[in-house]
Amino acid sequence: MLIPHSSLFQAFTSLCLSSSQNHSSSSPMDFCCKSLRDSASPIDCLLFDLDDTLYHGKTGIAEACKRNIEDFLVQKCGLGETTASSCRVKLFKKYGSTLAGLRALGYNIDADDYHSFVHGRLPYQLIQPDSQLRSLLRSIALRKVIFTNSDRNHAIKVLDRLGLQDCFDEIICFETMNPNLPKSTRPDEFPVILKPSLDAMKIALDAANIDPSRTLFFDDNVRNIAAGKTLGLKTVLVGKTTKTKEADYVLETVHNLAQVIPEIRLNGKDGGDQRIKRTGSELDAILPTTPVGA
Repeated sequence: MLIPHSSLFQAFTSLCLSSSQNHSSSSPMDFCCKSLRDSASPIDCLLFDLDDTLYHGKTGIAEACKRNIEDFLVQKCGLGETTASSCRVKLFKKYGSTLAGLRALGYNIDADDYHSFVHGRLPYQLIQPDSQLRSLLRSIALRKVIFTNSDRNHAIKVLDRLGLQDCFDEIICFETMNPNLPKSTRPDEFPVILKPSLDAMKIALDAANIDPSRTLFFDDNVRNIAAGKTLGLKTVLVGKTTKTKEADYVLETVHNLAQVIPEIRLNGKDGGDQRIKRTGSELDAILPTTPVGA
């Protein structure tokens, strides 16, 4: 069903056109976390983005998601097929997501309906189990948390497909950052909050009880990395070969994550702990250090 709103449609179109011109209580987990914080390791938590970070961006999921978003704009918001793609990009850049942009413009979009449309038809079978990453994550005796802008159902499906469903202690997702959205009576009552918003980052850190100074944050988006750095997280840009100024480390693939942590606690085969230690100079030799634009 179309969402009738001619004035909003005009505002929406104007945004796209102007943007185009300009563009020219105590628990086992608590005990575990305390033990790790009291250890000699400078890091006690690994905070991971999900899509395009834990699996390669060229699986086809991202492209399918974009097509579904554009179909939503056409079928639900009345946009023309020729403008849906450009408007999707403009909304993402300005608001952090298409859903956030639509609601900011006054479209009374239900988040569950949106996610069901956009993610419900994704070809999840394209994501293959990653036994190598599973073994690596399970060998690192640090708390591990997912931090994604996507809804919880999507996150669970992706982790299940990757075979990583039991590798993480917690999932911070769309619902975590936007708990009041279902209660809204109008689109502008509770703005959608997502990365790279600092408010979203703060909600995530508080919800997961994370100490930024002792946390490595992995993400493929440079804006998210910049926001994380602002809040004191140690940042790892994934899927790139050169660092931005806000990234402490850079990885072409998350499978090399052990190389960016100066001291990693691994579970030994005999049940004891083993550690891999690297000096700063060794890390410099491993990691590309050329900044973007240099």
